[in-house]
Amino acid sequence: MASNYNLEKQHAKGKFHAIERINNLCDKDSFYEIYSAARHTCTSFGMDKKEIPYDGVITGFGKINGKKVAIYAQDFTVQGGSLGKVHGQKIAELIDKAIMAKCPVIGLNDSGGARIQEGVDALCGYGELFYQNVRASGTVPQISIIVGPCAGGAVYSPGITDFIFAVDTISQMFITGPKVVKSVLSLDISAEDLGGASIHAQKSGVAHFRASSEPECYEAVRKLLDYIPHYYGEEIVAEAKFKFDEKKKAKKIAEALPEESKKGYDIRNVIDCVVDDDSFFEVMKEFAQMAVVGFAKIEGKSVGVVANNPAVWGGLLNCDASDKIARFVRYCDAYNVPLVTFVDVPGFLPGPDEEQKGIIRHGAKVIYAYSEATVPKVTVITRKAYGGAYIAMCSKHLGADFVYAWPKAEIAVMGAEGALGILYAKEMKDPAQAALVAQKSQEYKDTIMTPTIAAQRDYISEIINPEETRQRVARSLEFLAQKTQNSSPAKKHGNIPL
Repeated sequence: MASNYNLEKQHAKGKFHAIERINNLCDKDSFYEIYSAARHTCTSFGMDKKEIPYDGVITGFGKINGKKVAIYAQDFTVQGGSLGKVHGQKIAELIDKAIMAKCPVIGLNDSGGARIQEGVDALCGYGELFYQNVRASGTVPQISIIVGPCAGGAVYSPGITDFIFAVDTISQMFITGPKVVKSVLSLDISAEDLGGASIHAQKSGVAHFRASSEPECYEAVRKLLDYIPHYYGEEIVAEAKFKFDEKKKAKKIAEALPEESKKGYDIRNVIDCVVDDDSFFEVMKEFAQMAVVGFAKIEGKSVGVVANNPAVWGGLLNCDASDKIARFVRYCDAYNVPLVTFVDVPGFLPGPDEEQKGIIRHGAKVIYAYSEATVPKVTVITRKAYGGAYIAMCSKHLGADFVYAWPKAEIAVMGAEGALGILYAKEMKDPAQAALVAQKSQEYKDTIMTPTIAAQRDYISEIINPEETRQRVARSLEFLAQKTQNSSPAKKHGNIPL
């Protein structure tokens, strides 16, 4: 059917056509189109004279990495890819079929938005699509790829899905476009600055992945599908072969922490020493960089990794980092992906800006997500774990199955300097009391902050050397492989602080 497609129109814009996008994603010759004969029924504003092939969206099923997927691609060369009732129904029915067939749904979004000529019928198309997006959530993974404009109500379908991919120069997402912004706010702004790929990857956090080109994007999608279960209940099967350079990684992780406890370091260096070689696949890499989340393999089996990153703002939790962590934790829990958490957190970011943004509400999401998660949960405290942030980052108190701490870990309400500022405020102001302050500071570190205290209280499963981390985590996950959910109070569902 390729001869029926307006390939040249897309190529002129430096973009692939809808059918080319599908073929780039799917295994060779595996895609089969369905609902190709569907046509709109609108007669208003001359629509009765317009032929809109497949109502502007190609839908079907195929295979990626040998496993089945449902896939749709909006065709911008056909009525601007606008969504009418039939267009929306086609996608909604495809998602419904994916739920029944137990396979991921991948949507390629390239549309001018609602088909105005169809009025409320177009809104009906969106509504049915959103409804199926919600039905599918937690049942089958949903992946949205933004490869053109996605404006107005159209953004809420990707917004409901699990992962959003954006491509430089061609992806645009916004509730209201530049023209509306200009008319309402008298503000001149380009589509790229309003809702381009970099904006959503770095600032809004809407996009989970950003690629420089369409081929790079499709390769990343194929890679993601190798890490995640393809439906709720699918068992994560370990790869037959995995690589881990034990000797090299042991030396690297032993040297991971700086001598100065306040000096930052990149937590990815620790993660890479625990997971299989070159297996860490980071999610939302450019957003809220004081937190790191992503998928990895440990002994060939997929895990979800969450970590504070001391290289950025000391690893503090702010509103964005809290949202990033909470949503990723909930995704992993929804599909039974075990969680490994690396903790080095001095607390929640203080100050009026974060308080007014609602750090209480956002931080509570992390506590809620970890507490609710019933998957295997293994936590490693590498250095700092202070206050409420210690609790929030998958402590034993929130249901972690095993919590390990490195010998230099500091677990307390706050650091020594802050504590002494409260306990010995007068003495700290008096230079003559410097020796006493120094003595009390060391006493606080030795008797309060040491991981030994937490271990004695049974809050830490074991104090381990950094070089032992890989084996401890791997054996713990192996032990927890058949973990079953504890009973919970009768309820319909909880009320997460959104």
